[in-house]
Amino acid sequence: MKIFLIIMFAFFSIASCNRVEDEGAPNFPDGSTEATNLWVQDSMKRYYYWAAHMPLKPNYSLPTKDFFKSLLYSGDRFSSILDKNNASTYPKTVRSLYGFDYAVIQLADGKVTAVIKLVLKNSPAQNMGLQRGMIMTKINGTAITPSNFNQLISTIINSTALNLAVGNWDNGNIINEQNITIHSGFTFDQPLVSKIIETNGKKTGYLYVYDFPDNMGQILLQKFSEFKIAGVQNLILDLRYNYGGSVASAAALCAMIPSGISGSTPFIIYKGNKNGGEVKMTFAQQIAYNKGAPGFNVLYSNNLGLSKIYILTSDSSASASEIVINNLKPFMEVIQIGGTTLGKDMAGFIIEDKRNPPKISWQIHPIIYKVYNANAEGEYSMGIAPSVFVNEFSNLPVLPLGDPNETLFSTALNKIFSKYSPSSNSNNSPKVIWQSDWQQQFSLKK
Repeated sequence: MKIFLIIMFAFFSIASCNRVEDEGAPNFPDGSTEATNLWVQDSMKRYYYWAAHMPLKPNYSLPTKDFFKSLLYSGDRFSSILDKNNASTYPKTVRSLYGFDYAVIQLADGKVTAVIKLVLKNSPAQNMGLQRGMIMTKINGTAITPSNFNQLISTIINSTALNLAVGNWDNGNIINEQNITIHSGFTFDQPLVSKIIETNGKKTGYLYVYDFPDNMGQILLQKFSEFKIAGVQNLILDLRYNYGGSVASAAALCAMIPSGISGSTPFIIYKGNKNGGEVKMTFAQQIAYNKGAPGFNVLYSNNLGLSKIYILTSDSSASASEIVINNLKPFMEVIQIGGTTLGKDMAGFIIEDKRNPPKISWQIHPIIYKVYNANAEGEYSMGIAPSVFVNEFSNLPVLPLGDPNETLFSTALNKIFSKYSPSSNSNNSPKVIWQSDWQQQFSLKK
């Protein structure tokens, strides 16, 4: 899973092979912690968005991860560092280890329950029978309560095997309870999920996009070809669990939706520090950073020519998915349904030692740019608020993604066909008090 935006500028692909030679800078023996930290500092001076706020005299003797943290601007929630030779430095999340996420919700009667909200395809969790909508009552034998749900997350991410007690929701009761043991493991690329719904002779396309990997243009072409051949007149884009990925792939998706654009139409503006300056890119230029993938003209051949789009979001919608929302606004009406997004209005690229052989095994993931749309609109660090707020968990059981009766999906369909949609923000609606993806290496705003 990629949650760090990638802007693969050619002149940055060999980033930070050598340190910046500042007059009076300290020298340390190769291989020492101090030498590694000096390399980190020099790299951050060159590329980090908040380089001007870095301390002038950091403590080079700190462990590298602590040293890196000492350089960060207080408002930076997303920059990170890892050692490629040390797995313990990699981010650990429930999703990355086991392939699922859950939400702890408080019901109208005050009771607390945990709902499985996401299960990745071909993940350890799915392979052991876990399904979206299941109710989780115990984690490793411990019942989930209002007082311990926060602490139980550490039990999950610090284990290699997980025992869950789960069941199905049935009018306030939990039935078909069973124990499931899940072992941590790899989860690979997630498929796009598409559907075409016909109502009163009008066809609506639904597209669930889990993330934006590199070179997804070909699969987008296939999906949008199906939409276009079917005569789709409305599009519901589900980005509720999309943490981001490649900006080029996000641009490829955007190129296939609104009318009135061309390859030379401005798409995005990057604003960096004094070294990075300001970079403007058109649709064609941004898409071209996915080398070998379909270019703008090929993608545009299946453009739907829409003037309005419905986008489903939550606070797990971040980064490249937020770029899709914000950067479509200059070209069409965006009706956002669900929750406020995460608020990562920033982008970056990976910095590592490209010498052969490399002397430093650390890899830096810094924030390098703030991002804006073609109208220079951005600054959504507090998230992008929805046009229509909908609590995804207002109706239990939670239905599968792509089910037209699922809460967010059905709300969008009701908006399209001007049907009444009851509010899911009432006092009787379940309150989300914890979600497993709130606790992760990349700080979230909760």
